[in-house]
Amino acid sequence: MNEKEKNNAKKAAAPKRTYRRRISPKEKPAKDTAVKAEAAASKPRTRTRQPKEVKKTPVKIIPLGGLNEIGKNMTVFECSNDMFILDCGLAFPDADMPGVDIVIPDFTYVERNKEKVRGIVITHGHEDHIGGLAYLLKKINVPVYATRLTIGLIEGKLKEQGLYGKVNLNIVEPKKTVKMGCMAVEFIKVNHSIPDSVGMAIHTPAGVIVHTGDFKVDYSPIDGKIIDLARFGELGSRGVLALMADSTNAERPGYTHSERTVGDSFDKLFQKGEGKRIIIATFSSNIHRVQQIVNCAARYGRKVAVFGRSMVNVINTAIELGYLDAPDGIFIDIEMMNRYASEQIVLITTGSQGEPMSALTRMAMNDHKKVNITPMDFIIISATPIPGNEKFVTRVVNELMKSGAEVVYEAMYEVHVSGHACQEELKLMQSLTKPKFFIPVHGEYKHLKKHADLALQLGMPKDNVIIAEIGNVIETDGSTMKVVSQVPAGRVLVDGLGVGDVGSIVLRDRKHLAQDGLIIIVIGIERSSNEIVAGPDIISRGFVYVRESEELMDEAKGLLTDTLANCSASELREWNSLKGKLRDALSDYIYQKTKRSPMILPIIMET
Repeated sequence: MNEKEKNNAKKAAAPKRTYRRRISPKEKPAKDTAVKAEAAASKPRTRTRQPKEVKKTPVKIIPLGGLNEIGKNMTVFECSNDMFILDCGLAFPDADMPGVDIVIPDFTYVERNKEKVRGIVITHGHEDHIGGLAYLLKKINVPVYATRLTIGLIEGKLKEQGLYGKVNLNIVEPKKTVKMGCMAVEFIKVNHSIPDSVGMAIHTPAGVIVHTGDFKVDYSPIDGKIIDLARFGELGSRGVLALMADSTNAERPGYTHSERTVGDSFDKLFQKGEGKRIIIATFSSNIHRVQQIVNCAARYGRKVAVFGRSMVNVINTAIELGYLDAPDGIFIDIEMMNRYASEQIVLITTGSQGEPMSALTRMAMNDHKKVNITPMDFIIISATPIPGNEKFVTRVVNELMKSGAEVVYEAMYEVHVSGHACQEELKLMQSLTKPKFFIPVHGEYKHLKKHADLALQLGMPKDNVIIAEIGNVIETDGSTMKVVSQVPAGRVLVDGLGVGDVGSIVLRDRKHLAQDGLIIIVIGIERSSNEIVAGPDIISRGFVYVRESEELMDEAKGLLTDTLANCSASELREWNSLKGKLRDALSDYIYQKTKRSPMILPIIMET
């Protein structure tokens, strides 16, 4: 057997090797798959742990003014045992508040929690944000934080109220932060119609709350300081819990014009008013507007005189702090006006809203001691009437024109631009901050509702928009935000030195007196004999002119005499019931004869 045959024989004798082909998962028998599935089902399941939502310290936002109204802005922020106040302004009285000087917020809740208050922060120096501050500081003495010009204006308020030097006032520059217990308030530069305006980023344990204050976006402001949009955007990229934004111009589409457009209009009007005395009425706090008037006066060789106490105070403060740049000698005292020709004078005055006691109104009514309006006057009203003031402004314009003066107001030229953001700027703020929740502030209900609608258009969930009312306690823990309760809130009326002593009953009586007048009944009773020894006499004020209504008064006097004659001795002793009987008898008679209901005040004199 040769070698080849031997090898073949060995191969035949060796055991055969079997090879198993690898089967892919797709080719595995259904039986194997079912078995493995059953085995897997029989194993105990392990739950995947969901990350627990960490509950954050709740923060309360409590608006005490500035919602469903214009002015009186005030908001409280509260967290644990810490609280601070943002703004404390005033509102001007409505037509149904006769005799009232100003309206301030109700401080009851703050007074009850005064040990928690860490300070007051102010966004800017307008009356609707600082006008109530002195009244609050009389009740709670806490530190105040604001920018330099705002502090300067606050000092003036405190001097008037005898608080100067008794309050801790702190100047804070934009981009700086103030600690308020467990919260911190960051000042952010914004544009408005007064310099040194700021918004606030409130850093709380629940998240960042952005409050814009009053603002607009002006890319060419008079002082060159543009709104810090970059910081708002940075906050938005890091996460903003809630945005509280100015709603004053939420109904106006587009953008608010730059303040510089007014300067261009002034230049043209100064040319048009050549040869005449120029009188300009504007808001006393609009320092940028005053700056442009001063610039035009210097350009056309005119001197500037200032009328109105608030205007004088603000301009002096602005010059002292360097916010108003005026050439030497351009401002002259009122007493020096007569030394210059009319065409050399510019008067800056208050009264752009037609206020009855303002300088411009007194000029229009020929009741001003220093200025008489003549056909040689060129008058510019550089303001828009605040809602409700249109009739007052129209009356002043009519009276000025009757005196022969030429009057220019907003509808004719661009002599006023708003200090508040219009719709496109409000959308920009929403888009930059990207808030989880939104609370429109500063405006009547229609303004708040329109601003809320803008937020919904930008994709804000409806449940995340809160249109609040003053006194609402809005609570958030970082994940939810809702109104949870109510605190005392409302308005306190200031009349002269009286704060809060004019309430609803006093207002009702004032309206009654204003509408129908007053009748006083005077009788004299001898106490010992219980006999009527004098009267009844009738005194009328604001009801009818007695000399022209003698028949009515005589009949009324006869009625009262008969009423007294029919009274028993016991009724004459009960003076309260006697007064009521006289009041009812005369009231019925007067209404029957005149269809009027004057206030009737019986007075019984003991002799």
